[in-house]
Amino acid sequence: MKTNLKFFTTLVITIFCMLNVQVFAEGVGFLDYKKVQDNYAYAKTAAKEIDTKALELQQFIVDKEKQYKMLETPLKKQNFENATKKEFEKRQNDYVTFKLKKEEEVYNRIQEAAKQVLVEHKLDAILDYRVIFVGGVDVTDLVIAKLKSSK
Repeated sequence: MKTNLKFFTTLVITIFCMLNVQVFAEGVGFLDYKKVQDNYAYAKTAAKEIDTKALELQQFIVDKEKQYKMLETPLKKQNFENATKKEFEKRQNDYVTFKLKKEEEVYNRIQEAAKQVLVEHKLDAILDYRVIFVGGVDVTDLVIAKLKSSK
């Protein structure tokens, strides 16, 4: 009898507690990161700067190939190859560093705008649209608008 009373009391307390629990979840948002990038002027500018640096690196290779063809002796060619290899590696590392820095800047700015939308619309999270199968709120245009207004 005491066991049944303890069980019943525990059950009543549990039900009472469950009834008083408030749910604070407002929902989940999702965004299309690629669409945000395509509509964000700073991201477009960064992409153009990255492409320019890549073209400069390609032009460097073309110029060095022309210079290499003009060399006459195997020793000159060997020395030229060694010097060019070192210079190319430095330029390539500079390019990769520049590219990563620009991509990180774009990502951080988009993430900051998404955080602001998250707070303003009282969302629990914003996920990539490819993760959402059903439901959620598309906040892509809201993030784009936030980025455009924060110039």
